[in-house]
Amino acid sequence: MSDCCSPRGYRQIFSERNARSDARRYRRRGLDEVSALIVRLVRDRGVTDRTLLEVGGGVGAIEIELLKAGLSRAVSIELTPTYEEEAGALLREHGFEDRAERQVLDFALAGVGVGPADFVVLNRVLCCYPDMPLLAGAAADHARRALVLSFPNDRWWTRLAFTLVNVALRVARRQFRIFLHPPASILATAERHGLRPTYSEPGRVWHVVALERAA
Repeated sequence: MSDCCSPRGYRQIFSERNARSDARRYRRRGLDEVSALIVRLVRDRGVTDRTLLEVGGGVGAIEIELLKAGLSRAVSIELTPTYEEEAGALLREHGFEDRAERQVLDFALAGVGVGPADFVVLNRVLCCYPDMPLLAGAAADHARRALVLSFPNDRWWTRLAFTLVNVALRVARRQFRIFLHPPASILATAERHGLRPTYSEPGRVWHVVALERAA
């Protein structure tokens, strides 16, 4: 991982305070639009007796909704421990502690120690990691059936917003940056790992894609 995105930098952005805010929002309003679409894409492919691996899922809202829908087991991988307390509380509230596992590690570097799953989800994660091919490739390799991704569209307003945010982060001396990886490169990476796109919805900001394992 590059120096621009140190563990301290991630903790500055994805803090315990953010985790509490995300958990409150989920309890009050449920899933946001992008997360709800991801849940539908996975659910429509059949979740009964299936497993999920989510990288960077925060408080675990997507996992909880899919466990409600009949998913047998979910594994969540986080880069920092800042979301663990709130995520654990939500799992207990819904009675899913015995069907969910949470680990704290850099999945792109240490994912060989994580088992595969039927479905792998990366929701708004690639833009927070500098080495897209490493992370996307590891995610694709772990997907037995499908990989579902959301990432920013490459539009002029997105490029401008990312530039301004990174300037602000630099001025604030935060050890964190965001990355606008080319969507075509993301898809090409997944395809090199044996997946093929079967759904693509380029929204105004977030592009949601489902890729499935070739038969």
